[in-house]
Amino acid sequence: MLILIFSSVSCIWLFYELYWKRRNLPPGPVPLPFFGNVLSLSAEKPGYEAFRKWTKKYGDVFTFWLGSKPFVIISSYSRLKETFIRDGETYMNKVQLNFQHFLRDGNFGVAETNGEVWSTHRRFALSTLRDFGVGKDLMQEKILIEVQEIFDKFDAHLDQEQQIDGVLNNAVANMINQLIFGYRFEDEKLEELKKLRELMTYQENFFTRFKTNFQIYVPQLARFLPGKTLEDGLRQWKFDFFEFFNKQIENHRQNIDFDSEESQDYAEAYLKEQKKREAEGDLVTFSTKQLANMCLDLWFGGLATTNITLTWTISYILHHPEVQRKIHEELDQVISSDRLVTTADKSELPYMNAVMNESQRCANIVPINLLHCTTRDTVIAGYPIKEGTGVIAQISTVMLDEKVFPEPYKFNPDRFIDKNGKLKKVEELVPFSVGKRQCLGEGLARMELFLFISNFFNRYKISESSTEGLPSLDKSKDFGVIPRKFKAVLARRYQ
Repeated sequence: MLILIFSSVSCIWLFYELYWKRRNLPPGPVPLPFFGNVLSLSAEKPGYEAFRKWTKKYGDVFTFWLGSKPFVIISSYSRLKETFIRDGETYMNKVQLNFQHFLRDGNFGVAETNGEVWSTHRRFALSTLRDFGVGKDLMQEKILIEVQEIFDKFDAHLDQEQQIDGVLNNAVANMINQLIFGYRFEDEKLEELKKLRELMTYQENFFTRFKTNFQIYVPQLARFLPGKTLEDGLRQWKFDFFEFFNKQIENHRQNIDFDSEESQDYAEAYLKEQKKREAEGDLVTFSTKQLANMCLDLWFGGLATTNITLTWTISYILHHPEVQRKIHEELDQVISSDRLVTTADKSELPYMNAVMNESQRCANIVPINLLHCTTRDTVIAGYPIKEGTGVIAQISTVMLDEKVFPEPYKFNPDRFIDKNGKLKKVEELVPFSVGKRQCLGEGLARMELFLFISNFFNRYKISESSTEGLPSLDKSKDFGVIPRKFKAVLARRYQ
């Protein structure tokens, strides 16, 4: 009798797991109970090929399961236009993951919030960044100061092996810290940067492990794993980062001239807005905890992605000496000296722009995009989708679409050059994502990437390390894409 009951319950449960819960969703790979399709990603890290295979099998709209939660994957640009671009309001919310509440002590920041919190603080951040000259000559001047600092450090070790990634990381960190807190890391502040770099390295390693991702997406089973919990792994990292942010906030609060209309950085602008709102009776919207979490979002958004892209760009070029030769030929024709390259030169450097485009496409630093959910009932490709259903704009698959990018894993900047030698616009190049949640710092990132890379190659010829060889382009070891760490030899092109 017990065997009959157990068998009946098992059959009902399997019927529910394998058919019933999936019946109204777009077709997709069969999820394992509890696990969903997470294990399929672990088989082919970082996940590009799994999504490409599913797209070929099920089409550009299919259902993918993270643990017990379904997500509708949208994996073609035409379908992204129909949904995230033309109907952005429907797809602008984010799925709320439990560990984010632990990390942030509640519903704070801009990267993981929804509703009024998200819209208010995204609008304020965009407005503040524009006031500080993001995308304008004022920001270019600050970036070029960092370019000159890079030159000073690299020039001290010409014609010998030197570490490339650390110098670039410092420059990007200086840029984002100036925006948020108003100062560069130099002199006594270098110890701060050293500590922050250690925390960033820990974060890169921690969040690209299988166990961490399993704990995030399959929390029901993760509690049975041996060793540290997800919260244990994050606790000290969280404490150290927020200790840094809160220290800067309090220093600002004590030294701000609240009567001045001009602000020197984001934290100062925020604290002035906080004081104004509190005077009007609003003690919640611009809280100090929200400021600390905004600093976290801006710091990671402004440092991690740009640093990853810079190191991968140089790595790809090292692997393709013919690309470096063509870059130098174009720079010799247009710049023809060791003067600083500026954004005024950008339109005259189509091949340099093509290299940047192809580097972002190939680096493809978000193998699985951010987890959105619908704000209302909708229809995708004829399938009725309920409010609150998870939806993912799978941009990594779009940028590996072989119909648009033949031989998609091949690094080929010429695919962005037309028959007349001009830069070709390709809509499917979407490294900053699409829709209402498109990258907040896109303008700054584009300017940094162009100015850092174009000036680097205008000044130097780079050769591989004789002891370490070329930097690895292997992405199969991690759940994600992390910066390349490598040595190389630099030689001045102009004496």
